[in-house]
Parts: sequence; C-alpha cells; structure tokens
Amino acid sequence: MATWGEFAAEQPEMAAFVEGRFAADRHAMIATLRKDGAPRISGVEPDFSRGELWAGMMPGSLKSRDLQRDSRFALHCVSTVASMTSDGDAKISGTAELCADKELYLAELFERTGWKPAPEEIDLFRFDVNEVVQLTVEGDEMVVLSWGEGRGVRRVVKK
Repeated sequence: MATWGEFAAEQPEMAAFVEGRFAADRHAMIATLRKDGAPRISGVEPDFSRGELWAGMMPGSLKSRDLQRDSRFALHCVSTVASMTSDGDAKISGTAELCADKELYLAELFERTGWKPAPEEIDLFRFDVNEVVQLTVEGDEMVVLSWGEGRGVRRVVKK
C-alpha cells in the first residue's frame, strides 16, 4: 500500500485531479464491509492533509466499526451526470488505519477550518491506497486512468 503522498509524488497531475473532485463537494461515499461480508455504503468527508488521506467518523459508528474489523474500503466522490460530463469522476480504494494519536491532525485541522473536535469525539482514520481511478469525458469518449501500486497508470478509452 502507498500513502497518499507517495501516490501524489508518483502521479502529481492525477492526484491533483482526484483531490479536486473530492474537494468539489466535501461529502463522499465510502464502501466498507459488514461483519457478514456484505458491503455498506456511508457518507464521509475525506480530507487530504500533510500528504495523507484522512477521514473522521463518529466513534462507534457502523462504518468505523467496519473499518476497525476489516480495513478495506472504496471511496467515491459525489458525481452526477452533469458533474461527470463537465468535471469527471474519482475513486480510491485501499486500507484504513485507526489513529490513536489525533492531536497533530486535529491541531492542523483547526488551523485550516477553525473546527477542532475533542479527540474522544472522533474516530480518525488514515487511508493507504492501492488503486486510484480518474474518469473524464472527452468529446464522445470516456477516458479512464487507473493507477495501481506497482503497475503505474493504465489508460482505457471507451466510446
């Protein structure tokens, strides 16, 4: 697995595109795995900070418990037909790690946003990535760039 910063160093243009798509609407959808292995889709607000990809969740929430039990996730930016056509689409998958030491992140979050929850009010996860996907529409074609750790970027054009 790669950190977000490692991916961004390898693919800076793709990382900037993906970060921009997630920033366009702070709300995103995360897929986690329930105890029985079934998928669960939940809302989340991913945050790209200090070369890492983060997300805070309510302590004990189902998505937090899912990630603590099975760290695999898939993250998808909010997209509509209009945003897909004009702005594109982005997806990230990998594994999540629950962070016990939240103080540095929360201090930096406060500097950027003016909001600082108490450490006990948030389950903070740092995400490593194994796949990042960028989709754009160019004319009448959909262009899919897919990065995988160790294999680089693949480009597929679909009409």
